[in-house]
Amino acid sequence: MSPQRRLVLGCIIAAATAMAGTGPAGAEPPTGAASCSGCHGPAGTEGPVPSLLGRPAAETVAAMAAFRTGQREATVMDRIAKGFTDDEIRAIADWLAGQGAEP
Repeated sequence: MSPQRRLVLGCIIAAATAMAGTGPAGAEPPTGAASCSGCHGPAGTEGPVPSLLGRPAAETVAAMAAFRTGQREATVMDRIAKGFTDDEIRAIADWLAGQGAEP
């Protein structure tokens, strides 16, 4: 396994652990969603790596499309975006959008 794959896998595992219990009871994140919290902070945080929780799903989908095509500058998100299908991105974006809502 390449060092880059090990790093990504480690981030996914760490993020999954950090996000355990996030969201409404019984609402499990879709595959891949847990990896986002490895870099993106909790709701209400902004900066170079802003929070995605509660962000409109369409905004996240558009950002991922821009990362994939190189229209949006990135350090790692361009590679990450290419690793997800359109359906996976939509599911992740919908789940993240719902995380900012009050229960």
